[in-house]
Amino acid sequence: MKCSSSRFGTFEITEGQVLTFPSGLLGFPDHRRYVILDHDTEAPFQWLQSLDEGGLAFVILDPDLFLGEEYRIEVSDETLAEIHGKRGEPLSVAVILTIPSDDPRRITANLRGPLVMNPRTRLGKQVILSEEYPTRHPLFPLPAPAVAEPAKAVASQTCS
Repeated sequence: MKCSSSRFGTFEITEGQVLTFPSGLLGFPDHRRYVILDHDTEAPFQWLQSLDEGGLAFVILDPDLFLGEEYRIEVSDETLAEIHGKRGEPLSVAVILTIPSDDPRRITANLRGPLVMNPRTRLGKQVILSEEYPTRHPLFPLPAPAVAEPAKAVASQTCS
């Protein structure tokens, strides 16, 4: 299958690489077919490229790579039904990243809206979690800004 995107140009994929999100993604309900492409660097990021709109792509990351056991989500029966999954079946989870163009070090992950994907059925769903999960979780903690130390009094000497 020949595909094209504004970011990757023309590329070939197999039908087995197509991931379908029956409900679309938040804000993009009509864009349902995607493919995951590797980033062109050694970074662990990947691209979720829309096959319905060549200009639509999201940078994604497996949250286990930066949060490990701290981030575990409960997959509802409704979500399992939509992705034709079964309890106990291995699923893939990814979070969408935001990379500010003016300062890429301030990259954040949307932990409230992860993508849950079933590798067996190639179906996925973006789930919305409770507000305890931030939509802009910093991926790399930035050092605190330097605080100027208060001026120290210097003993003055008087010459006579």
